Amino acid sequence: MSTSNTPAATPVVPVVTPDAYLTLHYRLASLQGEDIISTFSENPATLQLGMGQLAPELEASLLGLEEGSHTTQELPPEKAFGPRNPELLQRVSLATLKENSNFGEQYAIGDLVDFAAPSGGRFAGILRALDDEGALFDFNHPLAGQTLLFEARIIGIL
Repeated sequence: MSTSNTPAATPVVPVVTPDAYLTLHYRLASLQGEDIISTFSENPATLQLGMGQLAPELEASLLGLEEGSHTTQELPPEKAFGPRNPELLQRVSLATLKENSNFGEQYAIGDLVDFAAPSGGRFAGILRALDDEGALFDFNHPLAGQTLLFEARIIGIL
């Protein structure tokens, strides 16, 4: 009778790929630890990478993680929502603001206002200043320019 010295097969642990379908808990927070979004106290998220359900930069930070792993990463602006772009601070005429408003709508500094794009889409800006001639809007992503914490626990990868 012969015996084999072949070692037992080691199970392959799945890893996150660019088109992975996965279940995970994730949290995006400020450097001070304030949650921006978190699924850790709720049901986990199930999503397919590459479908726009997470920002591309956040998806990229998950690539290569193994099923069952738990990570917290500090993401500089370039790997999160990008640096602030001063060209995205734009003055808007009062006429344009009125065209994009409901009748009688009043605005306060800090309000998020939705605009119709010439292409038919929509975009939003935060009101930074308002005077008799128009308004100053910031069309940067609200998290642009910030270093963020991104925590993820990969529950399952299909």
